[in-house]
Amino acid sequence: MITVTIYKDQSGHYKGFQTNGHAGSAEYGKDIICAAVSMLIINTINSMDSLLHEPFSCKENEKSGMIQLDFKQIPSEGSRILMDAMVLGLNEVKHQYGKKYILLKFEEV
Repeated sequence: MITVTIYKDQSGHYKGFQTNGHAGSAEYGKDIICAAVSMLIINTINSMDSLLHEPFSCKENEKSGMIQLDFKQIPSEGSRILMDAMVLGLNEVKHQYGKKYILLKFEEV
């Protein structure tokens, strides 16, 4: 199962997110759920970096499926929209393929 945790502060500003795990819906290289989630996450990170030059730190471990992004300041409006779009896409994957493959949760930090 892929777990995606979205971190927000008390004011509702995004602080970052972390993913862990693999969907396990098919063998490695053929898992469309893992591919969809990876594409949403990686495209969001690349867009915030290349298009918006948002300051953040990011680390990953492909084997465990871990990707962690931490904003260095309150994210720009553009990054907020990208994060909202990522959450929308992750919810759609969850609804299309079932709750046994992806868990999306929110935590206040």
